[in-house]
Amino acid sequence: MAKVLVIGSGGREHALAWKLAQSDSVDKVFVAPGNGGTAAIAENVPVQFTDVDGLLKFAQDNQIDLTVIGQEAASDAGVVDAFQAAGLAIFGPTKAATQVESSKAFSKLLMQEQNIPTAQFQNFDDPAKALAYIEGRRLPIVIKASGLAEGKGVVIAQTLKEAQEAIDNMMVQKAFGESGTTVVIEDFLSGQEVSMQALCDGTTSVLFPASQDHKQIFDGDKGPNTGGMGVFAPVLWVTPDHLKTIEEKVVQPALAGLRQKGAAFTGCLYPGLMIDGTDVNVVEFNARFGDPEAETYMRLFEGDLYKTLLDCSQGKLDAASVGWKPGTAITVALASAGYPGKYEKGKTITGLEEAAAQPDIVLFHAGTAQDGQGCKTAGGRVLYVTAYGESIEDARSKAYAAIKLINFEGMQYRTDIGLRSAPV
Repeated sequence: MAKVLVIGSGGREHALAWKLAQSDSVDKVFVAPGNGGTAAIAENVPVQFTDVDGLLKFAQDNQIDLTVIGQEAASDAGVVDAFQAAGLAIFGPTKAATQVESSKAFSKLLMQEQNIPTAQFQNFDDPAKALAYIEGRRLPIVIKASGLAEGKGVVIAQTLKEAQEAIDNMMVQKAFGESGTTVVIEDFLSGQEVSMQALCDGTTSVLFPASQDHKQIFDGDKGPNTGGMGVFAPVLWVTPDHLKTIEEKVVQPALAGLRQKGAAFTGCLYPGLMIDGTDVNVVEFNARFGDPEAETYMRLFEGDLYKTLLDCSQGKLDAASVGWKPGTAITVALASAGYPGKYEKGKTITGLEEAAAQPDIVLFHAGTAQDGQGCKTAGGRVLYVTAYGESIEDARSKAYAAIKLINFEGMQYRTDIGLRSAPV
């Protein structure tokens, strides 16, 4: 019986641990560092996800059979490289392969080299040159911090003034630290944004069903970007032809390009896409399971997740090991007041047991902590309410009925997750 270590502390890691624990091959799941929800199904380990030496020592001391990267900062810190050098099985990309997410500039150049469809772009590390470039471009225009920014380092500027402010904020004021030293400026793409994820073993890839994230904080896609306020899957208007294009024109060329650079990608490759009719363009690549996409996908996944991820880590992914339940899954994020800006912690959460007892509901914790007085808020995105249903309408009604049973001071969430279920 296997011991598994999941690295990270959010809802994605809770969902992965929850699914891995269901494997007949798994005896024990550890989560480093985990949260208030993972503590109920696994053993939390007080080691941060960028502590390479600490994680390696824990895995060796506890004879961990498979480690699963959740948090992308762990890959960027070199955790996978260290585990592989020590001969330990680990699911996730090396530091070099993680550049598809950790450096948007690297990622866009990879797309250019491999003829992967994407928006026209330029990379800049000089604010003056960036400002001069945008004056000659059509609005709206997209400005992205090149480095990791937890999904928040993107501005869709509707006016020249907004674009100028975004460049100043990222490059001069350093709102995202060194992540904004280089920015990518690209043309705005029309269409609907779709999240795709693919399990990869370096060469072979298996696509998940299409999902749709809702990044803005408020209903109707208003307000600033967040890490994601809700997801549903599958997206029924994404056709087999779309999926064929994504596999052949996006995922496989990306894997080939990374192999050519000596950075074979093992893990979950996550292209964010813009689809407009038959046109498919890559908005960005991520190098890990999405959050909250993973919470939705784990409600639909059929198969032994432990064996599938182990196969990926060993370069022998079998597409037949991956299956999906019919129907729909939906995830709605419950966030603290003020998120994605400043927020308070330590608010008491009530109604969790009642909500979790509802039909087809599973709660995944993100920013929570347990103390002697119960479950408290400890982050911006606090909880994810996931529901499974025969249809999007069925899943939506179950999710929002469960949400009404949960409360904490300042709780905010979107009420329109899953309504955008047809192309516009």
